Amino acid sequence: MTTDRAAPAVYSAEIPEPNITRFLFADTRLAPLWLLLRLYVGYEWLSAGWDKFTNPAGVWVGDKAGAAVSGFLNGALKKTSGDHPDVQGYYAWFVQHVALPNAAFLSYLVTYGEILVGVALILGLFTGIAAFFGGLMNANYLLAGTVSTNPALFVLATLLVLAWRTSGYWGLDRWILPRIGVPGAPGTLFRHSTPQTRQT
Repeated sequence: MTTDRAAPAVYSAEIPEPNITRFLFADTRLAPLWLLLRLYVGYEWLSAGWDKFTNPAGVWVGDKAGAAVSGFLNGALKKTSGDHPDVQGYYAWFVQHVALPNAAFLSYLVTYGEILVGVALILGLFTGIAAFFGGLMNANYLLAGTVSTNPALFVLATLLVLAWRTSGYWGLDRWILPRIGVPGAPGTLFRHSTPQTRQT
């Protein structure tokens, strides 16, 4: 004999955003600060990608595409030894079985990805998304054992993602986001207009 039991009620509550985070990440008065950070990060990505695109040896884009990536990844595999290796085993597996066999494709992906992220950040176009992919590239460089400017750029990219509402406010996002919308809030281009009822 079975008895039907009512499913337990599921309660949800919205946790209010602290004033300090609302001021830092959602207040347009800080838009000039986010503009400066955005331009700096965007310039770093654009210049890095442009250097690869215009490389005279063609090791990033061209006849020898993949050569630079292969050299970089093979160098990363040499950093997997010791008690505290610079490159962890799981990432070494990814490098050996996924990245290296597709080095030529990754070469184009990295080059154009860096350029696109840089341009988008400089223009303030889909700033949060661009900063996310920039941070993702920084994370991969760090996982491959390369420090350089990656820690600083990763932190700045994370902050730009958190401030996505205002980091592109002095940019194209100010006009584009209201029109296309954000998840859960469609923009003016996608809202269905309600037909007006004719009054007699």
